[in-house]
This record gives sequence, structure tokens and C-alpha cells, in this order.
Amino acid sequence: MRQEFDKLNKLFDSRVRIGIMSALMVNESMNFNDLKALLDVTDGNLASHLKALEEQQFINVQKGFIGRKTNTTYSITVTGEKAFREHIGALEKIFNNLK
Repeated sequence: MRQEFDKLNKLFDSRVRIGIMSALMVNESMNFNDLKALLDVTDGNLASHLKALEEQQFINVQKGFIGRKTNTTYSITVTGEKAFREHIGALEKIFNNLK
């Protein structure tokens, strides 16, 4: 079981980061406002978590405009998907060992 704990990624200890990654796993991309509403967090809180994921190259950031308004969208990278799947897989094995 110790081996499974070693596979947990500390970056995903946060409810917000797990929420971001989960949302991006099932959506091709999401914009900032949709993520903010989904996770019920402040602009600053969401921005800091997105920045941490971006720094690890777990998400892509696409900045653009809709009319005159800025629109930032996020999508998961191959690296991010692999890391998140490993994290979730390790959690599942840990939970299964508790039965």
C-alpha cells in the first residue's frame, strides 16, 4: 500500500485543483467563468490554482476575445491527463485495500 501512497501527486491535494482537472477531463475546454461558477471560488483563488497547474504543464491556457471581452479557456495536456489518471488510480487502489 505504501507504493500507492507514493503515486499520489501533492499538487492534487486541493479540492479546487481536483475539480479543475476533473472538469477538464470530461470537457474539451472550459473558460475561466465557467470553472469559477462550477467550483464556486473567487477569481483570485481560481487563478492561483490554474497558475500552479499551468506551471506543471498539466493544463493549456488559450487567451482570446469574444467581441471586446477577454476570454481565457483551459484544456488538459497529455502530461496533465497522465498525472491525474495516475493519482486517481492510486486513490482507487488505496480505497479498495480498505475493504
